[in-house]
Amino acid sequence: MTPRETILVALHARLSALPATALRGDVLPERMPVEGLMILRDGEPGAPEVTLSPLRYHYQHRAEIEAVVQGADRDAAFDTLTASIGAALAADRTLGGLCDWVEAEAPRPVDLPVEGAASLKAAVIPVVLHYSTADPLG
Repeated sequence: MTPRETILVALHARLSALPATALRGDVLPERMPVEGLMILRDGEPGAPEVTLSPLRYHYQHRAEIEAVVQGADRDAAFDTLTASIGAALAADRTLGGLCDWVEAEAPRPVDLPVEGAASLKAAVIPVVLHYSTADPLG
């Protein structure tokens, strides 16, 4: 696997350890898990900074976590979910040495009405993955 894919797999594994359901690159399911849902999107690696001798590409890759909860107490559930994501990332900012640094940005939550059911509270949480590689495709 490429360093990029290895890092995204490690991030997904970190999220999968949380009580909420963690998916990667999936669509929103018809039924919302009680504990909430996180969908990791690969995001954009962006344009790297390049250093020579040795040649290295330094990325600030912006992945995204879609965090979604539903239910009567969705504000508290959303707060719990986002806090658990933050704690999981803070526990190891290098994902076991795969990244130079991992940091999440603040979510911007929105309420989404659902016809015939409790509304959803959702947000996209940008996660910046700082890493370097010798090849932008490898």
